Amino acid sequence: MPAFSFEKISPPVRRAPAATTPKKPRGVISQMIDRFAERRARRALQAERTPVRRDDKPAE
Repeated sequence: MPAFSFEKISPPVRRAPAATTPKKPRGVISQMIDRFAERRARRALQAERTPVRRDDKPAE
């Protein structure tokens, strides 16, 4: 007869994930990169909108 026996332990009950988990604030470097990218995108859009000036006029 064994001197001890093992007790069967059931796995822990899974809880539903929290509805809203607070996100970590973004780092300063990430914010700076976002600002630069946004400005660059705005400049690219403005460049597309403005007509290209041509100094060359057809000779008459």
